[in-house]
Amino acid sequence: MDILKRIADYREREKKLAWEGTFSEYLELVKKQPQVAQTAHSRVYNMIARAGVETDSNGNKKYLFFSRELFGLDRAIERLVEEYFHSAARRLDVRKRVLLLMGPVSGGKSTIVTLLKKGLEEYSRTDEGALYAIKGCPMHEEPLNLIPRDLRPEFEQEFGVRIEGNLCPHCRFRLNEEYGGRIEDVMVKRVLLSEDERVGIGTFSPSDPKSQDIADLTGSIDFATITEYGSESDPRAYRFDGELNKANRGLMEFQEMLKCDEKFLWNLLSLTQEGNFKAGRFALISADELIVAHTNEAEYRSFIANKKNEALQSRIIVMPIPYNLSVSEEERIYKKLIQQSDLAHIHIAPHSLRAAAIFTILTRLKESKKQGVDLLKKMRLYDGESVEGMKDIDVEELRNEFLDEGMSGIDPRYVINRISSALIKTDANFINALDILRSLKEGLDQHPSITPEQREKYLHFISIARKEYDEIAKKEVQKAFVYSYEESAKTLMDNYLDNVEAYCNWQKLRDPITGEELEPDEKLMRSIEEQIGISENAKKAFREEILIRISAYARKGKRFDYNSHDRLREAIQKKLFADLKDVVKITTSTKTPDENQLKKINEVINRLVADYGYTPASANELLRYVGSLLNR
Repeated sequence: MDILKRIADYREREKKLAWEGTFSEYLELVKKQPQVAQTAHSRVYNMIARAGVETDSNGNKKYLFFSRELFGLDRAIERLVEEYFHSAARRLDVRKRVLLLMGPVSGGKSTIVTLLKKGLEEYSRTDEGALYAIKGCPMHEEPLNLIPRDLRPEFEQEFGVRIEGNLCPHCRFRLNEEYGGRIEDVMVKRVLLSEDERVGIGTFSPSDPKSQDIADLTGSIDFATITEYGSESDPRAYRFDGELNKANRGLMEFQEMLKCDEKFLWNLLSLTQEGNFKAGRFALISADELIVAHTNEAEYRSFIANKKNEALQSRIIVMPIPYNLSVSEEERIYKKLIQQSDLAHIHIAPHSLRAAAIFTILTRLKESKKQGVDLLKKMRLYDGESVEGMKDIDVEELRNEFLDEGMSGIDPRYVINRISSALIKTDANFINALDILRSLKEGLDQHPSITPEQREKYLHFISIARKEYDEIAKKEVQKAFVYSYEESAKTLMDNYLDNVEAYCNWQKLRDPITGEELEPDEKLMRSIEEQIGISENAKKAFREEILIRISAYARKGKRFDYNSHDRLREAIQKKLFADLKDVVKITTSTKTPDENQLKKINEVINRLVADYGYTPASANELLRYVGSLLNR
């Protein structure tokens, strides 16, 4: 079978990654490829950088290592990579700190750690990420730690590699007993990082404080062997199997760190600052690992309020991980989670997830103090939409207005639970925006942490999301009725611009067929301008503004098109839709359509299915709903 062949191929690939040799042979490797001896922090950063980075026109970076799984967190990720991972890789002081990801529940903190762990596993299987350890060392120790301290300055000068660690008690004993002190004969092997095998990746999760043992972190004495070896300080009588031991050379995730007993947290002090920790009856044990923890804001505030924790606070780098604030990115989160379920076969009508995302993002935004910026405008700006009168700098000002924006609101887990409820309950093999919004509304009564005041606020946001969807639905149907909506819009705009140019320049238009000169079509221009509330007194200024915009585009070598002026685009859309409204209204709301109306309905449904992603059933439902909206 094909799967058995792939298993065999996988086994062969793993075998090819194996390497064993003496310490002297390892030195040859280091000379050719110094990166094999890089620190854990450097390894993590290089792994992230290897995946690539994209920079937008505003200089914002998107790290592709994270962007395939995390949506809408580019700003937080950029800060995390630049301020922590990059700096730590360059041996700056931040590498001597515990990385604490702080943010609301279901905001992506655990996903970041999971990606780092999985990424390290894959990276250690590449040539760039290859790492080697003393064979038989329970801590997968860097072989260069074998070099005596007195000889290290000369080595570093010759090889350009800095050595920081000391031999663990186990390897120190073996060097003397098995190898007779002959460092060059010590066996070295390539190691592949693995969370399952507890090689270079560890996870510590606190349990009941009464039963939790510090040995889970630092290892423990093997009492069964003490009689054999005669001493608790004999490394052969010690199990180097704590999470700090096993995570050496890689990463340790400290789950619920701030809920831990103090004695566990104090073990991190010397490890972060000095790169070593105390275990058993041994001297300090070196460890090279990145410690990453995560918590929510309430627990962190409680932690820093305790004066006993001041020493540890100074050894923590706190990185806020807020909720995503982009509607489009929130949609991607829902799509990803739904695709991972067993209900992915149930059709979700277009724009349904967007309606849910609009509600969710509104709950996370804070009211701006800037004049003329309401939550809807802010939401659109954060989603990359153009809002008349608002420039890019305004968006940055809005983002900097509240540094804690996104640290509260509805979490994706709640929304996906309510979408799942709608999917389970449907009998129609599809759901639409109304089904999801209804499910979100019903769920508010069951939400454990929502106050009555928040409930009223959230109900209002559901109402806003419904109105936003109503506009989307109407436009969707109206566009489906127009065979070539974009062409119609372009033709109407070109006609308007010709008339505006003639009006502003005191010129006449020439009929393309008869050749006669005509006055600018005031009726046409006013029918478009009135759609966006341009008064008779303001029409001249509006038309002149359009001409100025066209000239500005021409000077920059750009073409003024349908999307170049937001208000004009809105006016063109509304004019087209207004002309079409009666046709749509009559066709969609007729209970007994005649032959021509039925033919038109079928054409529109086919177009909705072929071009807009609906199923026949969801397209039918959309037509009925829009018909009811237009008849109100």
